[in-house]
Amino acid sequence: MASQNWVDSSPIRETDLCLTIVYLCDDSPPDTDNIIKPIQDALIGFVYEDDSLIADVDSHRRFLSDPIDLSSLPRLLVEGVLTGKECVYVKVSQSKPLEHYL
Repeated sequence: MASQNWVDSSPIRETDLCLTIVYLCDDSPPDTDNIIKPIQDALIGFVYEDDSLIADVDSHRRFLSDPIDLSSLPRLLVEGVLTGKECVYVKVSQSKPLEHYL
């Protein structure tokens, strides 16, 4: 699936998707699994037609106080780290075959 600018296009309707979340947090974050559903639901109608298209989820929590190597991160995630404030990076991509994850 090619990159899609969600501002200029209609929501994705047919394909299995992978939701990748990176939560940069302070001292007392919620459990990682508790941030997935609200983010997944918020993207309905903007990025994808229905959250039933989400076949895979990669969710990560990192503390802003921990050292983070910026050299290979996407630009938006680098910007989030550099602000020093809690933020969430979200990427939606096409799911890979099962054997890729095993």
